Amino acid sequence: MMRAALALARRSLGRTWPNPAVGCVIVRDGRVIARGRTRDGGRPHAEADALAQAGEAARGATVYVTLEPCSHHGKSPPCADALVKAGVSHVISAIEDPDPRVKGQGHARLTAAGIAVEVGEGAKEAAEINAGFLTRVREGRPLFHLKLATSLDGRIATASGESKWITGAAARADGQRLRATHDAILIGAGTAKADDPDLTCRLPGLAAYSPVRVVLDSKARLSPTSRLASSARTTPVWLLCTEAPRSDALQASGIDIIQVPAAPDGRVDVAAASRELASRGLTRVLIEGGGQVAAAFLEAGLVDRLSAYRAGMLLGGDSRSAVGDLGLAKLDFAPRFALVSSRVVGADTLETWRRGA
Repeated sequence: MMRAALALARRSLGRTWPNPAVGCVIVRDGRVIARGRTRDGGRPHAEADALAQAGEAARGATVYVTLEPCSHHGKSPPCADALVKAGVSHVISAIEDPDPRVKGQGHARLTAAGIAVEVGEGAKEAAEINAGFLTRVREGRPLFHLKLATSLDGRIATASGESKWITGAAARADGQRLRATHDAILIGAGTAKADDPDLTCRLPGLAAYSPVRVVLDSKARLSPTSRLASSARTTPVWLLCTEAPRSDALQASGIDIIQVPAAPDGRVDVAAASRELASRGLTRVLIEGGGQVAAAFLEAGLVDRLSAYRAGMLLGGDSRSAVGDLGLAKLDFAPRFALVSSRVVGADTLETWRRGA
C-alpha cells in the first residue's frame, strides 16, 4: 500500500511547488477505498484528496501517506485535523515533515486523538521523491539536477558550435520527461542567445506542465524577440540579473526580472540565485546549460543530481566541453557523484548520479 502511495506522489513531481508531492492510500477491511495525491498547484493535499473520495467509509480505516500530515493552517486546513475528524484508526507515514510548522506535530496531534501512528515504511524512497522539498526546508535552496547530453568524451558541440543532434530522438524524448518532473529549467545567457530555446515540454499531454524557465543573464541582455520572451505570458520566464535592464522591453513581454548579487567575476552569484529561487517556492530545478553555468553550480557544491545522456560518438579536444573550467589543483577537490542507475535509451545511454561518493 505504501508503494502505491509513493507511486501517486511521484506522479505529482514538478506540479505541486511550493508544496511537497505526497501520495495517500486509504484501506479498510483489506480493500483500497480511496487514493489521493497532492494536486497541481499544491492543493488539495493528498490526504484531503483521498478523504473526499472515501467519505464516511474512512471511519476506522488505515491511511498510508508518504509524508507526515500537516498540522498548521495555511491555504488549506490541517490534514491531521481532517484525519481526526474522519475517524481513521491508523496512520502510517513514510517520513516526518522537517518543516518547523509541522515537524512531529502532525503525528502528535493524531496520537493525542487516539489514532495509532507508525513512521518509517518506505522512508528512503519517500525522501528521494521529496528531496527537493526537503532541501528547500533544510538548506534554504532548491535541489539542482544537472542534465548533460554529450558525446562519449563529454562534449556538447563541435568546434564550430554544431550540436543538433548529438543524442538520438529517444534520449531527447526522455529529457522532455525529465523536464516535466521539475519545477523549473535553468540556463545561462549564452545558451539563450545561441540556441534561442523554448524550454517547454513537448511530449504529448505534457505541454501544460512546462516548468518555469529561469535564465541567468547578468546584464539582462535577453532579446525581447526571443522565443522565451515571446512566450513568457504563457509559460513563466524568470530572468536573474545583476544589473537592472536599460529598457522595459523585457518586463513588457511578461518576463519577471529578478536582481541578485554578482559573483567576483561579474556573473550572477549562483548561491544567491539559489536562495532567491527557494524564496519563491521552487524545490526542483533542472540545469540544462551551458558549460559555464554547469561549472558555476558544481564549483559552488550545488549540484545534487546529475543525468548524463551519452551518445556513441567522439568529438575530440577541439570541441566544446559540457562543463567549463573548474580550476582544480588536485583530484581531492573534484566534485564527486555516486552512480544511482544506468540504462539504454534508444541508441544512447543514460547514467543518473547522486552527489557524494
